[in-house]
Amino acid sequence: MSTGTLTVDLNALTANWQVLAAMSRAETGAVVKADAYGLGAARVGRALARAGARTFFVAVAEEGAALRQALGPGPTIYILSGHMAGDADMLGDMDLTPILNSLDQMIRHLEALPAHPFGLQLDTGMNRLGMEPSEWSAVREVAVAQDPQLIISHLAAAEDTGDEMNRRQLALFREMTEGVDCPLSLANTGGVLLNKAYHFDVTRPGIGLYGGRPFADARPVVSLDIPVIQCRDVAPGEVVGYNGTWMAQRPSRIATISAGYADGLLRALSGRASVWADEVRCPLAGRVSMDLIGVDITDAAGDPKTVSLLGPDQTVDDLADAAGTIGYEILTSLGARYNRRYLGG
Repeated sequence: MSTGTLTVDLNALTANWQVLAAMSRAETGAVVKADAYGLGAARVGRALARAGARTFFVAVAEEGAALRQALGPGPTIYILSGHMAGDADMLGDMDLTPILNSLDQMIRHLEALPAHPFGLQLDTGMNRLGMEPSEWSAVREVAVAQDPQLIISHLAAAEDTGDEMNRRQLALFREMTEGVDCPLSLANTGGVLLNKAYHFDVTRPGIGLYGGRPFADARPVVSLDIPVIQCRDVAPGEVVGYNGTWMAQRPSRIATISAGYADGLLRALSGRASVWADEVRCPLAGRVSMDLIGVDITDAAGDPKTVSLLGPDQTVDDLADAAGTIGYEILTSLGARYNRRYLGG
């Protein structure tokens, strides 16, 4: 074994979806964009469908087409980027529903696929995607007359329960959709956890399904075990890795493990993160390089064959904290060289 093993616990993932669904007064969808946050949209999507999910959200039409091939007919697949130029055949052939984000997209969609379902996104303050209040007021009557399947907006600070922006966005979403006879959706994972006022008709949990914050009660979904290639003794004063950023302060034992930033282990983890060898914390020694990382295993019971980077002792959020980033980036960065193993589902 020359590459690490990335294990995805589909039973834990579907259990997380079920807990979030039980919290909600609405239908609970599932966000599986970016290849299900790097974990494999086909396997993740099928597991969620078996658990009862009937509404899925992806970023672009190509992701939707791949998911449709995995799920078959039936579930609704929404495309969050909307109807982009050149998407018409794929949207029509694969039964994908674009979430239209602008008047230009609405015109493109109604001209190319006049009888094809669509949703709409409204911008309630994030200034990323969707129709702003002035644009919406100009097109609302025409848009609603075309029978949208869903109207959504996106919370910008839902992970912070005390952020006043949540309440401002909720109030504006209510104002912009008042009197509209159409299913509504505002809540991501954080929105589900805020309170039922944010749930409306469909919720869209994403990171919480995969074991990440802000869903503190989520079951861990991902573990990552990395093989050790070589171990060596290092004397006090000797350095490890590029540019000698780590120097032994005592007689040390260093393991070189088979992973690096080409596998999604961010260079920012250098000198800040650890792995685990038989429940012993072993700090990284030196810089993360493209394919290799040095690890100080001096305190381990012996030379391990593998070390654990993600698992019971270290979650994606723990690793993200060490790198100064968020769990989303850790998950979606995990590279293609790992052997992937799926449990349950």
